[in-house]
Amino acid sequence: MADYDKVGLLAVRNGRVLLCRKKHTTALLILPGGCREAGESAPDCLTRELREELGEVRVEDLEYLGTYSDFAAGSQGKTVQIELYRGELAGEPAPHAEIRKLVWFGEDDDRSQLAPSLLRKILPTW
Repeated sequence: MADYDKVGLLAVRNGRVLLCRKKHTTALLILPGGCREAGESAPDCLTRELREELGEVRVEDLEYLGTYSDFAAGSQGKTVQIELYRGELAGEPAPHAEIRKLVWFGEDDDRSQLAPSLLRKILPTW
């Protein structure tokens, strides 16, 4: 079992994926989303986390893509499991709460900035 049980969003615009850089714990880019609370469904978790991290946005047309496990970004020796969904963001995302910066990451951008799950599992699939 993974140390962190997360739900993540793969939001793509103009061939770029929306990623987040946190204020603390890691400088690596991660997906928007977060840890599921007890009894919380994946869509409810995404709704709550996206509002906390990205402001007044909502996600539409959610599609389950798969579940991915790898080492957790910024947590030495810990693992993360990400239940990944693709969806369209309505509204303009902006960094809030623990998010320092949002990045629309493209094919030619520096992959060394990516969290292990993104680099090794998620982006190669998509």
